[in-house]
Amino acid sequence: MDVKVFRTFLEVAKEKHFGRAAENLYITQAAVSARIKQLEAFFDASLFIRNRNAIKLTSAGERLIHYAEVMVSSLEQAKFELSLEKGKALQLTIGGTPNIWDAYLQNCLSRVVDVFQGYSFIAETLSRDKLNRQLLERTLDLAFALDPIKSDEFICTHISDLVLVLVSTTPCDENSAFKQHYFYVDWGTRFASEHAERHPAVSAPYMRTSNGRIALDFILEKGGTAYLPSSVVNPFISNGQLFKVQHVQDWTRPIYLSYRKSSTSLDAIKQVENLIQDLTPDGSYSLQQASEGGS
Repeated sequence: MDVKVFRTFLEVAKEKHFGRAAENLYITQAAVSARIKQLEAFFDASLFIRNRNAIKLTSAGERLIHYAEVMVSSLEQAKFELSLEKGKALQLTIGGTPNIWDAYLQNCLSRVVDVFQGYSFIAETLSRDKLNRQLLERTLDLAFALDPIKSDEFICTHISDLVLVLVSTTPCDENSAFKQHYFYVDWGTRFASEHAERHPAVSAPYMRTSNGRIALDFILEKGGTAYLPSSVVNPFISNGQLFKVQHVQDWTRPIYLSYRKSSTSLDAIKQVENLIQDLTPDGSYSLQQASEGGS
């Protein structure tokens, strides 16, 4: 089945009108009708209820939308990635969780791009589950996460360490820190149990988030406390916007790099791995600029 048929189906579903869909696709209305009939014949199901002034999706048409979107977007992504490869020695797709990007991976990517000139890179922010899935699907070359991604098909390496510090917008000690607005940030699967052991008397946090950037923005605006990477908060501590909570030890979290053992880009991946092993976590350039702007 030609992907153009699915693209036409999505356009008709969006416009609820054959004529407008034809105009948007730069084809005739007869061609639109023919493609929809082809699709209905293929699935042996009516996809639209046709009225004089408007049309609407049938239940079968509603269910088909998701699959049509996946097919069209997958083809467009493949076309885009293959076009990038023209004239390039290699293309690598790098993925990491949002927390990893701000505290570590942004700086790594900047260094890698400088060293591997002539290569093409794609950078993705993904959840841990999507990192795992895209590695298996071979649409991702390198995955960075705070938890090891375990599979017989992967190589998983402890590549660096993230140092978390408990910071507050006012000078305080541990006893008073958690009485303020405490923002609980999820720093990996072991973080919850270790947090309970460290701070057994802490009541329910003011807010929970999986994104350290959200917690940072909130406490800077409204005041509060959070565990955040030293690489991110050090500039804010230097200019007096944040303070390390007294008598609380720093907390080290491992960063893992995972990639497929059978990757066709294995040589380049290992070169990247060797390069970034010497890099220490550093906050993203935008966060450093923000801290300077607040001073």
